[in-house]
Amino acid sequence: MNKTEITHIGILLLTSLIWGMAFVAQSVGSHLVGPFTFMALRSWLGFFVLAPLLLHTLRKVGVNRNLVIGSICCGMGLFVGSILQQFGIAYTTTAKAGFITALYMIFVPICSWFLHKPIHKQIWISVLMSVMGLYLLCFHGSIAAFNQGDLLMLLAALGFTFQILAVNHFVTQCHPILLSGGQFLFCAILSTLLMTTETITLPTLKQAMIPILYTGIFSTGVAYTLQMIGQKGLNPTISSLVMCLESVFSALGGWLLLGQSLSIQELTGCSLMFLAIIFSQVSPRKKGVVSR
Repeated sequence: MNKTEITHIGILLLTSLIWGMAFVAQSVGSHLVGPFTFMALRSWLGFFVLAPLLLHTLRKVGVNRNLVIGSICCGMGLFVGSILQQFGIAYTTTAKAGFITALYMIFVPICSWFLHKPIHKQIWISVLMSVMGLYLLCFHGSIAAFNQGDLLMLLAALGFTFQILAVNHFVTQCHPILLSGGQFLFCAILSTLLMTTETITLPTLKQAMIPILYTGIFSTGVAYTLQMIGQKGLNPTISSLVMCLESVFSALGGWLLLGQSLSIQELTGCSLMFLAIIFSQVSPRKKGVVSR
């Protein structure tokens, strides 16, 4: 494990921390404004937060065909994943939402395998350890009935899987700042068109302002840009393993900020997930086995 990989893992850890704290904000927002309205506002916020860097980078790099195609592909994955997550979180708990959404860590290596990119067996062991850790963290003794919110979260995980793989493909061909801004712009325009189907009132919009500001500025503008930078130096399977720690940080945030205690089972789950990340990095790699 070289210094570049350590740096990029650190960047993705910060990304997962920001995303983990966003689950509460999204849950609150889902009961105040419509999903398309929430998505449109957070996407425009994320885009405008990044605007100064975008303008500066555009002057130096410019726009090319790969950037346009990459922005559409990454934006579509981000839109599908985020909007389904926003719809679903109103019908399920934040813990289950975090667990099911983080199943992209399973879908990424499976999709990579179908794309003829073999994964080392120790990466698969890391994936299994992470799933076990997430289960211990989010479920307490039994699995409740699988409801519509859970189904939407499962479909959201597929959307995020596509976005992760699209980022992995295009980030080597495009500037990460421009690719990030491009996907935000795509999501913002599409969400704005669809939010016309929802009813918006000023009082509820004011109540939802803090969740929208957090998800727009930090979860969207900052975290997704950090994802672009962090993924550029890592295998997509390892990237997904690191980013799925958003569920762990969501639980830890509740403990630190809201006084919610962690049981032995939950602490064991957190430990398993961190061990999975370490194991995925110290495992021996054969040339051509772990590919990007």
